[in-house]
Amino acid sequence: MNSCAVVDLGLLGWAEAAALQERLVIARKAGTIGDTLLLCEHPHTLTLGRNGNLQNLLASESVLRQKGVAFHATNRGGDITYHGPGQLVGYPILNLAAIRRDVGWYMRMLEEAMIRASAELGVVAEREPGKTGIWVRAAGRNAADGAAHEPAVAAPEKLAALGVHLSRWVTSHGFAYNVSTDLRYFNLIVPCGIAGRQATSLEKLLGRSLPLADVAARITRHFGDVLQLEMRPVPRVQLMPVLEQAERNAQVASSGPEPLSATKVEASRPAAATLESTTPAVLETLRSNA
Repeated sequence: MNSCAVVDLGLLGWAEAAALQERLVIARKAGTIGDTLLLCEHPHTLTLGRNGNLQNLLASESVLRQKGVAFHATNRGGDITYHGPGQLVGYPILNLAAIRRDVGWYMRMLEEAMIRASAELGVVAEREPGKTGIWVRAAGRNAADGAAHEPAVAAPEKLAALGVHLSRWVTSHGFAYNVSTDLRYFNLIVPCGIAGRQATSLEKLLGRSLPLADVAARITRHFGDVLQLEMRPVPRVQLMPVLEQAERNAQVASSGPEPLSATKVEASRPAAATLESTTPAVLETLRSNA
């Protein structure tokens, strides 16, 4: 079974996460790192997919500025969505060619991982025909007169959204799962460009709060199960040295061999030795399956 590094980035700005994804995608294409799943939360942010409609942004620039909400256009699929504290965001950087060359199947597997995690927590989530993400159906109240009536069925509410990008079968962007998200921020948009539909969260559905780390662990486990990947945690502080080393290796490989003096060789050895000695397990995880 191939392995996949899991890196918890904590609270991170959307632009910083996007830049990190770009670097990881380049390294994954070059084969200098293995598959990686980034997990994080974002500050209040709205993102618009490459085929999104700006008319689904309902707030003016001044309102966004007043509420401290950033806005970014992206190259992912999908329309407009909200990211913020209490929402688990996952960015898989995978070589899908080594797993299965099927984008639709990949998106269904992302949904499946979140559906299974939701079920463990007592929430029945499902897919909606013709739509992406996972949805929860809620029965309306019975008539006030107490007569026997079938409960009115409210429109399903969206618990998690998807928006992915692929380049040479390497994936980026991913999923956003509402754990304890402040749902009022979704009023700034038409969520995912689907009129008449609302977002929901685990906290709203269960009537209690849940640690984000607990939800992240469940989704990560099911992510590995459905994609047949062995998930291996890698500390955030150890990701960057490995990525930087991979980028240096790729740069040397692309530029061709350069004659090295004895001084240069000796000077280069301590840094490499330090990286190898301090992060052997991390190096093995990030480089595996490259």
